Amino acid sequence: MDKNEIIKMHKNQIVSHLTPIFRDVFNDDTLVVTESLTAAEVPTWDSLSNINMIVAVEKEFGVKFSIKDVRNLKNVGELLELIKRKAA
Repeated sequence: MDKNEIIKMHKNQIVSHLTPIFRDVFNDDTLVVTESLTAAEVPTWDSLSNINMIVAVEKEFGVKFSIKDVRNLKNVGELLELIKRKAA
């Protein structure tokens, strides 16, 4: 995905790209991805699936995150902001 395209995207557009990733990684076809969603709300979200999700997000958006970038993320909303920041 082109970084200029990501910068122009609204949060709900990014969420629409994240939803299939989250549903695949966390093996839940009914998962509803919102900005307030946290790992505690997804039973299959553990440390390994978190790494798999981060790698899939990096591939989808053509960005790279450091461990420092992702270790303190509290919810999907903070991930959205990180995606936009890394695309800038």
